[in-house]
Amino acid sequence: TPTSVNYHFTRQCNYKCGFCFHTAKTSFVLPLEEAKRGLAMLKEAGMEKINFSGGEPFLQDRGEFVGKLVQFCKQDLRLPSVSIVSNGSMIREQWFKKYGQYLDILAISCDSFDEEVNVLIGRSQGKKNHVEKLHKLRQWCRDYAVAFKINSVINRFNIEEDMNEQIKALNPVRWKVFQCLLIEGENCGEDALREADKFLISDDDFKRFLDRHKDVSCLVPESNQEMRDSYLLLDEYMRFLNCTNGRKEPSKSILDVGVEEAIQFSGFDEKMFLKRGGKYVWSKADMKLDW
Repeated sequence: TPTSVNYHFTRQCNYKCGFCFHTAKTSFVLPLEEAKRGLAMLKEAGMEKINFSGGEPFLQDRGEFVGKLVQFCKQDLRLPSVSIVSNGSMIREQWFKKYGQYLDILAISCDSFDEEVNVLIGRSQGKKNHVEKLHKLRQWCRDYAVAFKINSVINRFNIEEDMNEQIKALNPVRWKVFQCLLIEGENCGEDALREADKFLISDDDFKRFLDRHKDVSCLVPESNQEMRDSYLLLDEYMRFLNCTNGRKEPSKSILDVGVEEAIQFSGFDEKMFLKRGGKYVWSKADMKLDW
């Protein structure tokens, strides 16, 4: 059952994070109505949570595309949980005014609270200040009743950082902390657009970082092993991506063969999904947050 699905509907991004494991190999985006058809099929197959990701989801039509999908999933499909993962740089308050009511969770990727480190990683564009925008987005999430989440990739450049104070001040509902992961064809290997080897950390390094932040109650750690097979990933063609062999091998599109046939090739480990806490209180109506 595709209970929780991550739909990477675009691979395009305005940032150049050196460890990115879903890179701009195509510029394809499904027509809106086709994307809606696929989402309706997933709902029919048992989907309860959809997460829109990229690339950068707000690049497409300045956020209108993802906004319309968010509204469709909440209003028409009545999904319990609709979320987005974004770098946050292109989100405007106007978007919240129009679509905030349909969004349960906004996750912003932030790997460091030191702007120089963000520039080293590639999580930057021009003179935009990533950390300043993060705080602005936190406030908008409060104003428009959207649960706020932070995703951080722990790597060679931020491994020594102490983020306790900043994370506690921002008070996200979840702080997902990932160990930098290699995916062949994405951020390592001959046909890759990124070379993430220099960002890699050891399991012991990752554990040290987690120990330093063990008092942060919203911390949700994910090692390489927990990440690799515990996500249902849909690419821009609505194909499930099987990462079992360390690269992303696509199924046939659900639009062509249906969800049931395509999901057989996903490599999805449901036990690991549950073990890593993939199922949680994910509808903002149930979170009892103090907006």
